[in-house]
Amino acid sequence: MVEALIGGAIIGLAVSLMLLFNGRVTGISGIVSGALSITKSDFSWRFLFILGLITGGVILRFIHPESFQSLSQNMSYYDYALAGFLVGFGTVLGSGCTSGHGVCGISRLSVRSIIATMVFITFGVISVLIFKAVKGEI
Repeated sequence: MVEALIGGAIIGLAVSLMLLFNGRVTGISGIVSGALSITKSDFSWRFLFILGLITGGVILRFIHPESFQSLSQNMSYYDYALAGFLVGFGTVLGSGCTSGHGVCGISRLSVRSIIATMVFITFGVISVLIFKAVKGEI
């Protein structure tokens, strides 16, 4: 419980600093899609942001490897690839992701972001139920 509170505070501080110093909300899908676009002139900060996310994950892997143990040992790499594709498709469809809508949008009391986050969570639950039913885990 304490770890979740500390993690939430760090995320809140990070997105606040991004807004303060860069004038942008911290929407990971927008940052990544902008980094992949050849027309964006602000590639450098986007690249460094993504590099920081990856570096943080690598460091966490070494200092706290149990964080990377899968909750479902029955998932294959294809399952993970399908899940990643569906999340990516959903961020395009929803014009943003849980970091942009869920963290930044809700904290700004954006009705659009509150609705988008409710839709994300609802379809996440439905997807897990369907996946577990297909795998015979329910």
